[in-house]
Amino acid sequence: MIYPGDDRIAKRRRAILNKDTALKQLREVADEDLVMILGHRNPGERYSSVHPPLDELKEAEDPIRDLIEATPGAKGGDRIRYVQFTDSVYHSPITPIFRGRMYHIRYRGADTVAYSGRELMEARERDLEKYTKELLETEIFDPARTAIRGITVHGSAMRLDEDGLMFDARRRYRYDKDENTVIYSKNQMAIPIDRSISLGSPRDEEDLKADSIIYGLDTIGYRDAEELWEVTGKLMEDNVKGGLNPKWVER
Repeated sequence: MIYPGDDRIAKRRRAILNKDTALKQLREVADEDLVMILGHRNPGERYSSVHPPLDELKEAEDPIRDLIEATPGAKGGDRIRYVQFTDSVYHSPITPIFRGRMYHIRYRGADTVAYSGRELMEARERDLEKYTKELLETEIFDPARTAIRGITVHGSAMRLDEDGLMFDARRRYRYDKDENTVIYSKNQMAIPIDRSISLGSPRDEEDLKADSIIYGLDTIGYRDAEELWEVTGKLMEDNVKGGLNPKWVER
């Protein structure tokens, strides 16, 4: 069991953290569009490298290489690149800390860290593009409540605008009412791109709440999830008590 509890939020969290559970695809993002949004290279440009392909290198014998296959990006000698997502507190499909857990479970050769309302992931470039494509095309991404932001990320806990989109000081995207889609006109570093890119329609509020992994007044009360509270509540209590005085923690 990856996550305790039997309520719908616990089940949802277990599904996300289970690498054998396929994420539901909701949209398609063309490879060229993905490259433009990330902003690391131009569409059609070759991957930059920091070393020759592994099959061209003469390395010392290492039994670990026989146990763990290198990722395509590592095999090609790709540079390390990054993607950073921010998730709204207003029932985005996932939260930053759960992104980090999911990345470690589902993606190989990735390094990740959570900063407040955002999650950074670094990986070899072609690996990163593969992972990001899945993150954008599936149920983990909602165009209104999730965003790619390499800089000026703040806004996850701020208001939603009149169209229900998460606030973005850099205005990387906008809502097209006629097409009911969210349009990106800048890449993750807020640099204007050659053409606008649609990342699909925002989901309905009730659908977002139904799939929410956040315990709250309009989903499921945290203390009402008995098994979860028994496990995580005790951990949090011991963490606080132990931080003040280790003798206060029951053994």
